[in-house]
This record gives sequence, structure tokens and C-alpha cells, in this order.
Amino acid sequence: MGFHLQRIANAKRMVKRTLSSSETTMVPKGHFAVYVGEAEKKRFVVPISFLKHPSFQNLLSQAEEEYGFSHSMGALTIPCSEEAFIELACNLQSS
Repeated sequence: MGFHLQRIANAKRMVKRTLSSSETTMVPKGHFAVYVGEAEKKRFVVPISFLKHPSFQNLLSQAEEEYGFSHSMGALTIPCSEEAFIELACNLQSS
């Protein structure tokens, strides 16, 4: 159990270096913004390279099923917990 919590803490530190949760409107070239979270949405800026990974494509399919193409928030929203998204992003960054 302690190992799992330590892994999540290390993953969060690593992802915060590569993903921006800034609320600014600037998105660097080669990246795109997504909102993640179940109750409170948090903005992340991720590399476009994530789009080629099947696990990220699965998240996009889930977002399409839940929100369709016309979401009231007006932005790409991923329907999963922040912790699950961070763990996925860490796995994608290391591959």
C-alpha cells in the first residue's frame, strides 16, 4: 500500500513538470489543453503525441460517449479522476 502511494506521489511530481495546469490561455506549439476531473475540472496541457496512444484514444472515446461533440464547457473534457489521468500521462511520457 505504501509503495502504491509513493508511486502516485512520484508520478504527480513528474507529470507536473511535463503537464501544465496553468489557467492561462497560451498553449505551446505541439500541445493541447484538456480538462480532467469528476467534480472540479483541472486544466492540463499535454503533448500532441498522446493522441497516438491507444489508452489516450480510449479516454477520448469515453469523453465522446459521455459528452458528445457539443459539451457545455466548450473544451475537451476527459471524464476520469485527476489521479487516473496523471498516472496515464506518466505512463505515456515514459513510453
